[in-house]
Amino acid sequence: MFEVAAVFSDHCVLQREKNICVFGWSDEQGRVFAELFDKNGKSIGKNSGKLVNGRWEVWLPPVCAQEGCSLVVKFGDFSKTFVDVSVGEVWLAGGQSNMEFELKNCSEGSDELANEKCPNVRFYYTQKIGWMDQKFYDSERNTAWGTWGDDGCGAWSAVGYFFAKKLARELGVTVGVIGCNWGGTSASAWIPKSCMEKDADLRTYLEDWDSEIGEKSIEQQCKDYDDYEVELDLWNKRAAPYYAEKPDIGWDELASKIGNCPWPGPKSCKNPYRPSGLYECMIKRLLPYSLRGFIWYQGESDDHKPYFYEKLFGTLIHKWREDWCDEKLPFLFVQLPVHRYKQDKDFKHWCLIRQAQEKVFTGIKNTGMACALDLGDFNDIHPRGKKVVAERLALGAMNVAYDLIEETDAFAPKLKEALCVSGENGTCGKVILTFDFVKDGFEVREDNKRLEELRQMEEIAGEKLAEDFTGFEIAGDDGIFYPAEFEFDKSDCSKIILSSKKVENPVNARYAWFNYGPVTIFEKNGMPLAPFTTCKMNDTKESSHAEIQQIMTV
Repeated sequence: MFEVAAVFSDHCVLQREKNICVFGWSDEQGRVFAELFDKNGKSIGKNSGKLVNGRWEVWLPPVCAQEGCSLVVKFGDFSKTFVDVSVGEVWLAGGQSNMEFELKNCSEGSDELANEKCPNVRFYYTQKIGWMDQKFYDSERNTAWGTWGDDGCGAWSAVGYFFAKKLARELGVTVGVIGCNWGGTSASAWIPKSCMEKDADLRTYLEDWDSEIGEKSIEQQCKDYDDYEVELDLWNKRAAPYYAEKPDIGWDELASKIGNCPWPGPKSCKNPYRPSGLYECMIKRLLPYSLRGFIWYQGESDDHKPYFYEKLFGTLIHKWREDWCDEKLPFLFVQLPVHRYKQDKDFKHWCLIRQAQEKVFTGIKNTGMACALDLGDFNDIHPRGKKVVAERLALGAMNVAYDLIEETDAFAPKLKEALCVSGENGTCGKVILTFDFVKDGFEVREDNKRLEELRQMEEIAGEKLAEDFTGFEIAGDDGIFYPAEFEFDKSDCSKIILSSKKVENPVNARYAWFNYGPVTIFEKNGMPLAPFTTCKMNDTKESSHAEIQQIMTV
């Protein structure tokens, strides 16, 4: 048996200006030869490699961007030629359902599919099977790169597509996206067990999972999961007519009519949501395909342990860079937008996830955060618009990966420092906020729709939104936050000054510290102000979260 990794196919995109790794598997011994030819049939790179523990790799030298190439792999009597190969830019699109969300289903998708002629984007989707049995290998062999105009392009990741389209136009080369995402997944599914076992906090992801499995055999675990898949299929069939009649039907209303949805299934070695499961079944099948970097949209499924997310996410970034043998590989990600189901309290756990994401951006080099605070949809965990967030990721890439634009054009303003000034002689104190990535100054944009939705949700939860709510809040030593008045500093466009008559000596400030609410402060270039708090987070290991969870898959 000799195989070239499935990520190599006709129409594949190879990374320009980097060593190109061609790889696969074999149970026979011998040398493997690989050679790349340009559109005229001229050899532009060749090499050979040997098998080690059933795996082979051949490294080809860097080449410039070009089209119409062919790649030949030979081993003994085996010879395979891949045609219509492009050399351009390659990015891996990882995460959960908002990265998985299909182009045909997003709000911009219909027009794009009908009118876009040749966006110079290609797409490879890593298969979505979370257990490596014979079905896994048979299915993987049928995966291949797709080009624009193929029947399947409507199923491409919308975020991945719009990201690649913008880069292709800016760079003038073909951009290939490797879709490697799965709705509803924790970041722990994308990290090897060895990384989590080393840390007491991260080890809880493994312990929580294993404790529910108990002493079940592999056979019993597989049977339980197979039975669940049958049950889920039947539930989806029962749900279909209700969604057809009322697309926005509430989760609780639907459950009252057809019963609770069994998703995400029993804890099992076959469940794709298990810790490390998709690292083994998806990421490792791509290693070490040469690429420029990663884009990532995830965090929703880790809201039950938000205090661990900075460590969990940082571990993922470091491990993937280690796997690709490049500690500087660009890693761009989306900071979660506003979101809340109307029947839930504001647990503020998404605030903590957003804060963890901002800390990763600040603390890990060669990362970029696309603030999506203003792009969330009410009562829907899947915002339908994907183009804007994708293009913000692309702006991050143009700074971090290609050094084509400045940081102030690439990223949303984020808090740099806060100076608390006590009041004197009966005057109220102030908090002077200074922000990074401010170029032209701030402006206020009305968001009355979200403001009214927030009022209604607070009433449902038995709370009342303050009449003087502004999105900014400050607190004194008692830790009670009050709405703050704000003004833009006329002498320094990077500063905002807060005050409240109820807080004489402020010690903390925060902005947009809610799961869902109005987003009103923007840099004049259109970027929203990133949410923040100056409070130090405690060491609580768990957080309350939504009592009713929608399925976070598409």
